[in-house]
Amino acid sequence: MNWLSLDASLTRIRPYREALALALDMAAVALAWQATYLFRLGFERWFEARPDYDHWVMLGIVVLYGLFLKLFHVPKGMWRFSGFGEVKRLAAVCIIAGLIAAVAVLMAQLTKVPRAVLALHPVFTLMALSTMRMGYRMLYEHMRSRISGSALEQRRALVMGAGDAGRLLVAGIQHQQGWVVVGYLDDVREKRGARVAGVPVLGTLEEAPRFAELHGITHVIVAMPAATTLERRRALDLAGKTGLPVLTVPSSQELLAGRAVNQVRDIEPEDLLGREPVQLDEGGISECIGGKTVLITGAGGSIGSELCRQVARYGPSRLVLLELSEFALYSIEQELGEKFPHIPLVRLIGDVKDLPHLKFVFGKYQPQIVFHAAAYKHVPLMEEENAWAALRNNTLGTYHACLAAAECGAERFVLISTDKAVNPTNVMGATKRAAELVISHMAGQGHATRFMAVRFGNVLGSSGSVIPKFKEQIAKGGPVTVTHPEITRYFMTIPEAARLVVQAGTMGESGQVFVLDMGEPVKIVDLARTMIRMSGKDLRDIPIEFSGLRPGEKLYEELLGDEDTTLPTRIARLRIALLGDQMAGGGDVLQLLAELAAGQSRREGAETRNLLARLPLSYSGRS
Repeated sequence: MNWLSLDASLTRIRPYREALALALDMAAVALAWQATYLFRLGFERWFEARPDYDHWVMLGIVVLYGLFLKLFHVPKGMWRFSGFGEVKRLAAVCIIAGLIAAVAVLMAQLTKVPRAVLALHPVFTLMALSTMRMGYRMLYEHMRSRISGSALEQRRALVMGAGDAGRLLVAGIQHQQGWVVVGYLDDVREKRGARVAGVPVLGTLEEAPRFAELHGITHVIVAMPAATTLERRRALDLAGKTGLPVLTVPSSQELLAGRAVNQVRDIEPEDLLGREPVQLDEGGISECIGGKTVLITGAGGSIGSELCRQVARYGPSRLVLLELSEFALYSIEQELGEKFPHIPLVRLIGDVKDLPHLKFVFGKYQPQIVFHAAAYKHVPLMEEENAWAALRNNTLGTYHACLAAAECGAERFVLISTDKAVNPTNVMGATKRAAELVISHMAGQGHATRFMAVRFGNVLGSSGSVIPKFKEQIAKGGPVTVTHPEITRYFMTIPEAARLVVQAGTMGESGQVFVLDMGEPVKIVDLARTMIRMSGKDLRDIPIEFSGLRPGEKLYEELLGDEDTTLPTRIARLRIALLGDQMAGGGDVLQLLAELAAGQSRREGAETRNLLARLPLSYSGRS
C-alpha cells in the first residue's frame, strides 16, 4: 500500500471532516438498526417480520441521533485522538437518543416494532460508533509508523523551495521522529508536478495557504538560503498568510559559518528586515588587522562580542578582551576559544572609568587598533537614577580610553556611537554625543593615533532591545507592549553593524564620524504584528498594547542633524558625516571631563542633565 498516497487522500478531505463524520455516524446508526433486527429475528425473519412503516421509524431515529450528535459536538472530535473520553460522550448520546426514540415509538403505539430492538439498538449503535473511531485511530497510527517510523502525531511540514536546500532538508528531517514533509512549493515551472527526494512539488509559493489547509499542515518551512533577500522576504510573507508557525533553514551566511541546512530554526527579525549582504574591502581589512594586536572594550556586550568574532576572522596576532562583566567575558572567551583556537586571547576584567588600570593594560599589551564598545545604552534606565553613571561611563570612559590609546601609540581608535546622539532628547544620547566631542577634541591634539567614531541605529537582538522583549512576550502568550502606534526605528543586524564598524575603523582618518546606511525606518507596531504572525498566532491570540512613550524616548530617530550632510565612501553603506561647527566646543568638554575626573559625588538626574546641557549637543536637559 502507498501510505503517502493514503495520507494525502485523508488530509485532502480534512476541510469537510465534521460533515463527513456526521454522515458516517448517521449511517452507522442506520446499520445498527439493521444489525439489531438481524440479532433479534435471525436471517429467516429479518425482512418478513418487519412492519411496513419500519423504514420511517428508522429514518426518524437516524435524524434524532444526528441531532444529539451535533448537540454534544461529537462531529468536532478528531478520530485519530479518540479515547475513553470520546466513548463516554458517545454513550451519553446513545442513552439519551435511545430513550427518547423508545418513548416516542411506544407513545405512537407502533406496536409492531419489537421492544427488544428498541432496547438493544443504543448498544449496537455505541459499538458501531466506537469501533469506527478505534479502527480509524489504529489505521492512522499504523500509517504514521510506516511513513516515519513513529506512531506519534506528526508535525506536518510544507517546504517552500524545491532546490538543493529543500532536498537536503527533507533528507535530514523526513525520517526524524515527529516530522512528515507533505510537499514542496516552488515558482519554477519545470519543477511543477515533479518529485524531489520522493516528495511531490505541489504548486507555487502563492498557493501556500490553500495547500496548508488542504493537507492539514502544521508548520511551513522556508528553505531558500541562496535566494535574494527580497525573494526570501516575499516567501516569508506568503508563509505568514497561512496562519501557521513558520520556520526556516540557515541563511547562506549561517551555512558558511558551519550550520547544517537541516537545522531548522524559528524566524528571526533579521529574516524579515535583513538586506543584501554588505560588500566589504576584505583585502584592505585583512591588511589593516592581520598580524596586529586588537583591543576591544565592552568585549562581552552585543556589539563588542560581534566585533570580536568579526575581527578574529582577519587573523590578528592577539585579541585583548576588556569587559566589566565577569560572565560576559567568560561567555565570549569560551566562544572565541572554540571557534578561533589559533588566536591568542587576553581576557581582562576592567572598567573604562579606571584610568590607571587602562594605562597599565594599554602599556603592557600595546594594542595597535582599539574598538571602544563599552557603554551604558538603555535609554529609560539611564534617564534618572543612573544618569550620573551613564555620563561617567559613556563620556569620561571614552576620554580615558582615548588617553590610554594615545599614550601607548595605538594606530587607530574607533568609538561605537549611536543615532540617539543626534539632537539628543535623553541622557544616553547626550552622553554619546559628548563622547563624539571627545573624539573630535583628541583628533585635534596632534596624536599619532587616528580617532574616529561610527554612528548607527538599533541592532536586531542586542541586549535590552525591543526584539528579545517581543519574543519573550509572544512566548508567554502576550500581550506584546509597544510604546506608541507611530514609533519608528532604524534597524541593522549585529553582524552587519560590526562588519561596517571594522571597515570604517580600517579606512577612516582622524576626526571623522562615519554614518551607516540603516535603510528605511521600521514601524515598531508592524514589526510586532509580523513577529506574532510568524509564530502561528494572530492578534486575537496575542494582543498588542500601547504603553506610552518612556522618559527621553523619541517617536523617530535620526542619523544626522538638520544642518549635517554626508560624503560617500567606496563602501556603499558607509558614509562620512560632515558635522560642521557642531563638533566644536572642546573647551566645554574638557571642563566637564575635569569635573568628572575630579571624583565629585554622585549627581541627581536633573543635575546631570544640566551639566550635559552646557555642551553644544542640541540637548536642552529636559526629559
